[in-house]
Amino acid sequence: MLFARDKGTQVEQEVCRYLQQQGLKLITRNYHSRGGEIDLIMQHHGALVFVEVRYRKSARYGSAIESVNHSKQARLIHAASYYLQQHPTKHDSCRFDVVGVSPATQGYEMNWIQNAFELV
Repeated sequence: MLFARDKGTQVEQEVCRYLQQQGLKLITRNYHSRGGEIDLIMQHHGALVFVEVRYRKSARYGSAIESVNHSKQARLIHAASYYLQQHPTKHDSCRFDVVGVSPATQGYEMNWIQNAFELV
């Protein structure tokens, strides 16, 4: 039996592999700042991509994507701002992607939303 943290790590690894197959390059995983954590930071066509991975075993209480509410978005934006201050690199742009994950017959079903919300 997998514990929640182990399941989260497994799902993040699967999402990372999936995004790499889509052409994204991994920069770092599980970036922590005082304001929050960013699951994956990747690069895609010159853009710095902050990726939030959300797993839901069922949609009984809403989908994985819907669980990224305004409060969670604000924490991600805060952590991303801190990352950008600490790592001043040259990127054409940055964006926030969300990958909603749910169990499927074989592996996982992934719903990748690019540019899910804006840095304000």
